[in-house]
This record gives sequence, structure tokens and C-alpha cells, in this order.
Amino acid sequence: MTDFSHKPTLAGERVILRPLDEADFPMMRAAMADPEVARLTWSQAAISEEKAREWLRTRKDQPDRLDLAIVDKASGESVGEAVLNEYDPDNLSCNFRILIGPGGRDRGLGTEATRMIVGYGIEELGLHRISLGVYAFNPRAQRAYEKAGFVVEGRLRDELRWEGEWVDSIVMSVLAPEWKAALRSSGE
Repeated sequence: MTDFSHKPTLAGERVILRPLDEADFPMMRAAMADPEVARLTWSQAAISEEKAREWLRTRKDQPDRLDLAIVDKASGESVGEAVLNEYDPDNLSCNFRILIGPGGRDRGLGTEATRMIVGYGIEELGLHRISLGVYAFNPRAQRAYEKAGFVVEGRLRDELRWEGEWVDSIVMSVLAPEWKAALRSSGE
């Protein structure tokens, strides 16, 4: 049975995805302190440095999730994380989430990282479905997900109250046959 015990290193044109570890703490601290990251991911919980470092140290030991650091090949610095979690082995499905800190935005790194981890999940792990939720005020992320083959399935109305305003969450997924079709149409 497929699980997430193996933590690969994947190399793309602009990014390397490698297992997340304690060395990524400075990037995570900077990302979590960034107001845009907090808004786009609804990350409001503050945790101590000790707990954050412990969480990072244990990512490699989790058989039900895959936490990979996104490393910018140009600088060698980690700029975010790409995660497959909420694994359902009976249905060959999981959730996807990504976080890009201020040092990794607007250069296509998140789009490439998304394609890489989705490809790994479908082609190497044999997943059939990968899903996600994206807040309606994040059209940049929605476009990146669509480039990786994700399709809008629906909308969770008023799921988030942000600064006094209600925000919808858009539910998206990619199925293995759609991923393969997206690859063919992009010429990969």
C-alpha cells in the first residue's frame, strides 16, 4: 500500500523540493510573520520557536503526509513549503497546500512546485485525487492551481471572516486522468 513514508527530493527548472526540516525554521518564521501569508492562508496561530522547531524536526517521520521545502535554485534558499496531507489510502486521495514566503513570490516558483508535487503524488504514489481550498481573494493561487490541472468543484460560501468581511473558499481538485491530459496539452 502506498504511503508517504519516503520523503523524496525532486528537482525542477527553478526549484528543488526536499524534505522539510529544522533548517527551514528561519524561512517559516519569516513567512508566518508576513501579513500576506497570514491573509492568504488564514495563519493566525502563534506558536513558540521551540514548538515550531520540533514540528519541523518531525516532518520526516510522518507516514501520512509529505512536507517538502521549496528551494529556489537561483539562491539556494528555501522560500516555502509544498504539502500533501489528509491522506486517505482507501480512496487514493489527499489534500494539497502550499505556502510561499515573501522571498519566493512572483517568479513562478509556486506554480512549478505545485506541478512537481502533484506529479509526484499521481505518477509515483498512484493517487487518484488531490484536492485543495483557496480563498476567493487569492486569484493568483487559483490560476497557478489551474495551470497544474486543478478544476473548480464548488464554493464554500462565507467560510472565512477576515477583517470584518466574509470570504468564500473555492474547492478545487485534480484527478489522475485530468493530470495526464494537462501534461499532454502542455507538451510535457
